[in-house]
Amino acid sequence: AAAEVAELGLDADVIGISDVWGVQKPAQEFFARCADLAGLPPGEILYVGDRVDNDVRPSLAFGMQSAFLKRGPWGFIQSEDRAALEGCTFVLDDLAALPDLVAAHNDRS
Repeated sequence: AAAEVAELGLDADVIGISDVWGVQKPAQEFFARCADLAGLPPGEILYVGDRVDNDVRPSLAFGMQSAFLKRGPWGFIQSEDRAALEGCTFVLDDLAALPDLVAAHNDRS
């Protein structure tokens, strides 16, 4: 996946790929690496993921804000995990609304 992502030429500060880093989610080391690369404390980072078990729970445990993207079969299956989703800053049906949601959230903070 790393080569394919590189070929996309995305304008991004950082693109983290766990296989390249040698650490797999839900390991806390993955989220520590994300925070380190962002240069921010975990509480100032919004981690967006589509799995409750690999993304939401571990990012929240690390102290990050979390957004759950309901997509694919896991999005449907895991959208019933109300306990985990209550901790999310956002629960999304798609990514299109995310920029406006983040802007409004930051304006309130």
